[in-house]
Amino acid sequence: MISGFAVAVAVASLFVAAWSFLLAARNREPQRALLAGLAVVEVLVVAQLVIGIVLLIGGGHPGNLVTFLAYLIGALVIIPAGAAWALAERSRSSTVILGVACIAISVMVLRLHEIWGGASA
Repeated sequence: MISGFAVAVAVASLFVAAWSFLLAARNREPQRALLAGLAVVEVLVVAQLVIGIVLLIGGGHPGNLVTFLAYLIGALVIIPAGAAWALAERSRSSTVILGVACIAISVMVLRLHEIWGGASA
């Protein structure tokens, strides 16, 4: 994995999470700007997926292939699921859900990096 890119994805995701929690604390619904931030995080996660696949095709071996692929694909669906929930139920709690989804992305990307480095499940 590319360490710098994984850190960039995690930091961007944490930034959007903090933004979500700030909006929730101010009793605000998810706004268009927050959804745009989520879209940026999702694009970064898709890029992470492409990097992971290219590294696998190039002969790289993670510590546990099944776990690596599960995290890689799982990270891809978290933001769309959270955004769908937030758009279906526009409330303060849906803004919190978006923040939790972004924290989950940070954890999953860092876990991907660990697994690539040789850690097993």
